[in-house]
Amino acid sequence: MATALLTRTAEIDRLRERMRRLEDGQARPELAALPGLARAVRLRAGGSYEVDGACVALALLAGPSRAGAWCAVVGMPDFGVEAAAELGVVLERTILVPEPGESWLEATAALVDVAALVLVRPPGRVPESTAGRLAARLRKRGAALVSLGPWPRAEASVRLAEPRWEGIGRGEGQLRARRLTVEVRRGAAPPRRTDLWLPSPDSDVAPAGRPVAVREVG
Repeated sequence: MATALLTRTAEIDRLRERMRRLEDGQARPELAALPGLARAVRLRAGGSYEVDGACVALALLAGPSRAGAWCAVVGMPDFGVEAAAELGVVLERTILVPEPGESWLEATAALVDVAALVLVRPPGRVPESTAGRLAARLRKRGAALVSLGPWPRAEASVRLAEPRWEGIGRGEGQLRARRLTVEVRRGAAPPRRTDLWLPSPDSDVAPAGRPVAVREVG
């Protein structure tokens, strides 16, 4: 019985992935992305994504922001303004709702109407019905949503692995760059792994194959 249930669940995941691919082929535009991050993950209008690291969430926000789009951040009182600006987030076109309280869903839904990308940290578990209503709104408005935490039926889940800061020798120097692996999982497909500098020594995002003038942490 358990094996049959697992098989059926995997088949449902495969069907969902096929539907997403069909939707992707129906002229769903991609949001702008930082050059270094584009090889790892691209966001599409109408989609929702879950991310487990604030640094990647900020990098995803920076792409459309640099390209001239309005963006919004909901439920992040610890939002790193300086770090976001260094990555390229244009603060003048970024709407911040740091503490929406119980009105986080209403705030998120309203901002989907005016922003190309909404970054939200839900206060707890998000019901599938709530995610479904927001998904319909995202498709209608052509916006994308990035959740800093689990999100039901997200198009992709982005995880970080093997982070390593570099720049310090044996007690001297300073942290200048971080190398990590970005793992992107879509449905039942095998995860895609990409090595990046995030941040690179120039506070940007760069493929890990690009050399940087730093010394490894011992």
